[in-house]
Amino acid sequence: MKKELLFTFSALIATTSCNIKKTDSEQIAGKKPMNIIYIMSDDHSYQTISAYDKRFIQTPNIDRLANEGVRFTNSFVANSISGPSRACILTGKHSHANGFTDNSSTFDGSQQTYPKLLQKAGYETAIIGKWHLTSAPTGFDYSEILIGQGIYYNAPFIKNGKQVPSKGYVTNVITEKAIDWMENIHDKNKPFCLLLHHKAPHRTWMPDTCDLQLFSDTTFELPANFYDDYNGRQAAHEQKMSIIKDMDLVYDLKMADKENEIHTTTGLENAGRSMYNSMTPEEKAAWDAHYDPIIQKFKKDKLSGKQLSEWKYQQYMRDYLRVIHSIDRNIGVLLNYLEKTGLLENTMIVYTSDQGFYMGEHVRFDKRFMYEECQRMPLIIRYPKAIKAGSTSNAISMNVDFAPTFLDFAGVEVPSDIQGASLKPVLENEGKTPADWRKAAYYHYYEYPAEHSVKRHYGIRTQDFKLIHFYNDIDEWEMYDMKADPREMNNIFGKAEYAKKQKELMQLLEETQKQYKDNDPDEKETVLFKGDRRLMENR
Repeated sequence: MKKELLFTFSALIATTSCNIKKTDSEQIAGKKPMNIIYIMSDDHSYQTISAYDKRFIQTPNIDRLANEGVRFTNSFVANSISGPSRACILTGKHSHANGFTDNSSTFDGSQQTYPKLLQKAGYETAIIGKWHLTSAPTGFDYSEILIGQGIYYNAPFIKNGKQVPSKGYVTNVITEKAIDWMENIHDKNKPFCLLLHHKAPHRTWMPDTCDLQLFSDTTFELPANFYDDYNGRQAAHEQKMSIIKDMDLVYDLKMADKENEIHTTTGLENAGRSMYNSMTPEEKAAWDAHYDPIIQKFKKDKLSGKQLSEWKYQQYMRDYLRVIHSIDRNIGVLLNYLEKTGLLENTMIVYTSDQGFYMGEHVRFDKRFMYEECQRMPLIIRYPKAIKAGSTSNAISMNVDFAPTFLDFAGVEVPSDIQGASLKPVLENEGKTPADWRKAAYYHYYEYPAEHSVKRHYGIRTQDFKLIHFYNDIDEWEMYDMKADPREMNNIFGKAEYAKKQKELMQLLEETQKQYKDNDPDEKETVLFKGDRRLMENR
């Protein structure tokens, strides 16, 4: 039997490569309390999940979760940047309350988190993949995390405090490690909560070598506002995340020519030239076979102006979507394992991202803003025992809701200091919004001056409107009618025809800030971000 199990597990691990093969595994017998698998990719835009948007890519495995569960259409991040978002999720509290306001912060691991509360209730907890909170993980029986941001190929991990190597593409490796933990390490007598955190598709969007040819012949339609001039939006005008101006040819777009003739001025060229040093000779050969012809054609064409801008967009989209394809394939591997082991029906599976991401809208990449592409995040939850298959919910949810939701379903009392709300009433009612549900999602971003130059700001998002205040070295208000202007092109703050609605939103913003105890939103008494992350190590 032992040999049979080892053989089965090896076969399952093999499925994380490009050619997926179905395998059998031993049935795990006995009924247990609900398990939780929380899958979070880094910077995965809702636009590139076909359950949300079919323009760019098909994601059949993520779509399966949506088809067998619930898809949230108004799910929002509280602070659209990696570390702060993760802290909000772990604690169920907004950034000002959990103390992790920006990526220069260090997470206070002594504070209350939902994994710790689940541990106390008898759950076995594990975190595998990207952590990115500077301090060591706490509240986990098992941890195997990437160092800092992690790298795409042959990444080192920190396993229970000790550095260990890995071999292969990071998305495959993280999936393999997660399955290994469930198969060989997890105490089968306990329910488990597994946090499976992918590095992908974080910048620089390095695809698996087997996916390099995907989308090579695809030309993606430019977003309607690709050439946005940011009229009436000062903060948007001053940001530095433009595909045209700020996306680095070498670092972001892989134009590291062997002749060393392509140079950039962003300060990222050297990092771009060295980022594939972790690859094996075989991986480098496959990489060069794909990118070298693109590099030579690029040098020959001598693009400029709009031609260069649109070439950069196409190159960005192809690489990003190749990485998404790998994510989706690995979700399929995981689902296959859960199905074969009998774990699928008794496990709540969540798929989300740590925030949204720009796919060229407003000619941008990255996140950070309260604008829709950044604030809105994918959220799909599958749990057949409580959720009707194929449900859709427009209830306003936030990532601070995840902690109380997991605790609620696990039968653990939700502490009164948690600021999020359990989504259980929504999930058990086919996604319908309860009558007493929140009216607005709250947002607060702090990291400025820093990378990408996104001004500090806060605001609320209701079903139909958005109100934003930019502060610190600026004092600007923006307001958007999300029904009439979903692309957020027309700032209507101060417009006479919206005076009544503006007054209502200003009052709601004040009430929301009081509810979450954000008592110094303009940082007049205490400045929370005091350093430039670009000057700090391992951030």
